[in-house]
Amino acid sequence: MSSVFVPIFASTPGRCFPRTALHASASPAFTSDEAVVEPLLEAELSKLACPVCYHPLVSSIDRHSAPTKSDSTLECSPCKTVYSKKDDYWDLTVSVGSAEYSESMPAALATQLFRTRLVSFLYERGWRHNFRWGGFPGLEREFEMARSYLMPKNGGIIVDASCGSGLFSRLFLKSELYSLVMALDFSENMLKQCNEFIKKENISDERLALVRADISRLPLLSGSIDAVHAGAAIHCWPSAACAVAEISRVLRPGGIFVATTFISDVLAPAIPVLRFVRPYFGQITGFNIFLSEGELEDLCTACGLVDFTSVRNGSFIMFSATKAS
Repeated sequence: MSSVFVPIFASTPGRCFPRTALHASASPAFTSDEAVVEPLLEAELSKLACPVCYHPLVSSIDRHSAPTKSDSTLECSPCKTVYSKKDDYWDLTVSVGSAEYSESMPAALATQLFRTRLVSFLYERGWRHNFRWGGFPGLEREFEMARSYLMPKNGGIIVDASCGSGLFSRLFLKSELYSLVMALDFSENMLKQCNEFIKKENISDERLALVRADISRLPLLSGSIDAVHAGAAIHCWPSAACAVAEISRVLRPGGIFVATTFISDVLAPAIPVLRFVRPYFGQITGFNIFLSEGELEDLCTACGLVDFTSVRNGSFIMFSATKAS
């Protein structure tokens, strides 16, 4: 296990780069010529897939064409399923094709909590700020740390998984480091908040795709994504194993997964108790308890991700792993 126990407010040797250097390495997709941007964007959106069969989705306007941002619906030819666009985001969840079925997810408290309007509204109006008690350094510092891990994939497609209200999605967009930013979340209200903040901050959405998706059934082609970021999210996923396996599936060989979460080993005397209660706690609340960074490394390894590395501060951890070539 490769771990770096350093204060997160200090620069990690070899992982800090000037903004000019980052832009210099970006792909030629970053141009003000809209005639060039639009075809490139449409090519990137061709990575969207049916969450049922993982077949590429096509434009409802031209069934032989890749999706475009102007589409109101997308189609899957084998499944004959139509996926609609709602409030500027595509709903690419499995159950969207059902008329009467209403899914009841086990351990859904965490999932349903973040789907509410109240929590979605409060998330970056105080909720996320409270993570500082656990050692989270704050948005700007977390972004800089994540950006250094993600640097090898500048110019590619990045997925901001469980994007919430778009705290990091907006920073990825403003950085202009990626050909496409896919902001994914299961919460309709979080995606609406994300869209509202983007408009309020007057951020260009030319390279943005807002998608409602199940983290355990990602609507993306296998081996099509350069990087996945998940900020303070993995502890909320109903099945961390299924989710990381899906992330591994959609990453290209050499693709990078970067995530942050809480580790409970700072409460060493409570570890035996936490180890006993966490299966029941997870079933009831839907929140995952991680007892060590070794568990996260083992999870990544089991899902085909290698070169695990991490940075700690209190119960905060940022870790990175790479899709095996």
